[in-house]
Order: sequence, then C-alpha cells, then structure tokens
Amino acid sequence: METSFDVAVIGGGPGGYPAAIRASQLGMKVALVEREHLGGVCLNWGCIPTKALLRSSDIYQLLQRVDEYGLSAGEVRFDLAKAVKRSRRVSKKLAGGVKHLLRKNEVTVFDGCGVLDGAGTVRVQQDGVEAAVLRADRAVVVATGARPRVIPGLEPDARQVWSYREAMTPQAVPGSLLVIGSGAIGIEFASLYRDLGAEVAVVELLPRILPLEDEEISALAHKQLEKRGMTLYPGAAVSSLERGDDRLVATLTLEDGQIQRLEADRAILAIGVVGNVESIGIESTAAKVEAGHLVVDEWCETAEPGVYGVGDVVGPPCLAHKATHQGLLCAERIAGVEGLRPLDANRIPGCLYCRPQIASVGLTEAEARERGAELRVGRFPLLANGKAVALGETEGFVKTIFDAATGELLGAHMIGAEVSELIQGFVLAMELETTEAELMHAIFPHPSLSEAMHESVLAAFGRALHI
Repeated sequence: METSFDVAVIGGGPGGYPAAIRASQLGMKVALVEREHLGGVCLNWGCIPTKALLRSSDIYQLLQRVDEYGLSAGEVRFDLAKAVKRSRRVSKKLAGGVKHLLRKNEVTVFDGCGVLDGAGTVRVQQDGVEAAVLRADRAVVVATGARPRVIPGLEPDARQVWSYREAMTPQAVPGSLLVIGSGAIGIEFASLYRDLGAEVAVVELLPRILPLEDEEISALAHKQLEKRGMTLYPGAAVSSLERGDDRLVATLTLEDGQIQRLEADRAILAIGVVGNVESIGIESTAAKVEAGHLVVDEWCETAEPGVYGVGDVVGPPCLAHKATHQGLLCAERIAGVEGLRPLDANRIPGCLYCRPQIASVGLTEAEARERGAELRVGRFPLLANGKAVALGETEGFVKTIFDAATGELLGAHMIGAEVSELIQGFVLAMELETTEAELMHAIFPHPSLSEAMHESVLAAFGRALHI
C-alpha cells in the first residue's frame, strides 16, 4: 500500500533521526526507514559504546596511580566482560531514547531497507520483499551512513582481523595487537587496548600519525603514545598479512624502503570509511556519486531536486555532530525557513578520546600559512595550569592561531585531559566571529583547565602571564 508523507528519511542514525524530528517539528508529515537499529552506527557501534569502554579503561589507569593522590587500595582488576556489558547497556538505553523521541514527535518508523524509486518515492524492503511504498511529496533525505573501508588482503574476518564491532565486544584482551591506520578510530582503539595491557603496534601510511591534526599536536601525541609503550610505524604500509592458526604475521614496507615482519595476535583495520550508496536506488535519480560518497551542494541537496543527503554518506568529515547539523539544516531548508546559513566545514570541531585527549577546530598552522597571511600563534602548556597540576594531568598544551592583521581566530588545537569538553569555547568564538580582543577580555574561571585557553590567546599576542 502506498503511504503519503511530506518527507521520507532513509536511515535513522545521527543525521537521519534529527532530520526527521526537525521536519516534524516544522509541521511536516514524516516517515523514517531504518534497516537495523535506530541511532545508527554512532550510537550502537561507534561513538557511544567506545566512549563507555574508554571510560572504563581511563578509570582503570587512574586507579594504578592512587598513591599519587594520597590513597591506597588493594589489587585492582579489569573485568572485560563487565566493561563490555556496560558499554552495550549504555548503547541500548540511548537507542531506546531515540525510539521514544521519534514517537513523541509523531515520526512514522518503517523497519527495512529504503530504496529510492525516482525523486519522490521510497520502496521499503524487508528480507527482499517489498513491505511498503512511501510517497514523499516534498523531499527524501538519504542518511544511510558509511561502513569501514577494506583493502584486499586485509579484509576483517571477525576472528583475527577485527572491524570496530569485534573490537568493541572482545572475548579477551589480546596479548598483542596490530592497528592499521592512525586516525581517530585507530588511535582510540590503540589507546584502549594498550591501557588494558596489550602490546600495541600502529601502522600509518602517511608520514606521521594523526595526519589530519596540527603537526605539533601529532608530534606530542606520538611522544606520549610511545611513552605508554606503543610501537608506531608512520610512513609504513602493510604489504601482506598472513593468518595462521593463532598468530598473524604482517609484512611492513617501512618509510625507508626496508621490509619488516611483525607478529600479532589480532589486528584492527581502521583506514577510513566509504559511504553506503549501493542498493538504495541512487541510479533512479539524477543524484551523483563520486569517490564512494553522495555529492551534495551547500544545502545538502543532490543533483536531483528534492533528494538530499546528510552525514557520512556525503563524505568527510565523518562525524556524528556534522551529520546532525546537516540533518537539521536540510529539514529547515525543505520547510522554507528563512535566514539559514550553509554549514561551514571549517567550524566543525573534531575530538579524539584517546589518552591524552585531542580536540581541534579550524585551520592547522600549516594550512593557515598556506593562505599567505601573517599569523600570531599562541601556545600554553598544561604544566603551567593550576587545575591541571592539581588533577595530576599536566601532559599537553593549547595552541591558538590568529590572523595578525584582523585578529580573527583561524584555528585552535588542544591535547590533554578533558580537552574534548573545552573545544566548544573556541567553536563558539569562531561562530560569533570573535577576535583576540574579546577573547582576551573574557574572564575565565580559576582554577580551571579553561584558563589554558585564555593563556594561549594571550601568548599569541605576547601577553601570557604564567609562562
């Protein structure tokens, strides 16, 4: 039976379900089609459960240092099964919350795979059988997400070579682990398993780990990860991976051309993602796919009028908060809300929840210098921050980059304890087009980690107080 709606959303992840809720709030009749689980990979198998596991490992590591804080405790053991169970419980709770929110906002949810049939029709299929035909009179929003990128010969097998799913639900901590890729996913898993006692090696094809971060941040992260006992191979490639009964043997081609063999119990493949653009009927529309991602304009609309795309399916940065913002933007665009502004990718913050945490927004110093403007760059070490010293978390620094002529904040980069909770201050500053004058005049609470943000701004203009 054909069912008529104003908007149909394909995919219930962090881009799709906010788009559906916002469209309903704006008075439209909305359908959402989800094939597996509401909340998407982020909530069920990505952002949320990994942070729950990392919280457990962070506490475990802190308990190893209780003497530093004037405390004493008996033997502390890590119960992997309980930690995994907790992470799954957290995800389940939040997924239930998404279901409630959709019901509260009167969004009709269809279980199954959504397939475009031209611009305004979505066919819902369950186990290969058509379950419903939805008419979307105003728009269709494609929010089908992405999946891990795979290299021939390195395909995950769920036993020895893990994808993120196996890495989040292990039966035991491997004695040794090879992580292929040093982006956010790779480094977070490397940090987690190293904290749990695994010997960890990380291989990165590009010349440095965390290649998207500012070079100074990347360099300190490299130093800190090595200090924790990891072995890092920047500028190296895995040319082959042999799978034995109990061990893996990776052949690495190092940066200088030398060949090295590396043994490990398990491997995690973390080399990025590719959009889920197959089998969703894109070919029935004028929408285009390039490099494995759906092509959209500044308003998230494809080349097919009335067909929009949001989230990981439209390409990097593959971040849940970007997907949510795009979902809200396109819902408001469809509804004809006035005064909208396109998404500025330069103002999307990025966070890594490894130890130490990393957070950034805007241009790196190298990117800013490529623009040719004269810069003022400020740095402030957490070693000189009173709250960081009191916490016993002094590794790290805050870096700010300004246009010397205008005072515009071009970028901010942090590494250290809880910096993922600080970066939004600089995001707001950039969104409000704040200059160094307002940031220097603002009062930051004492003692707080946020004072390092203030001092970094002061340092950029030769006014730092505590260094």
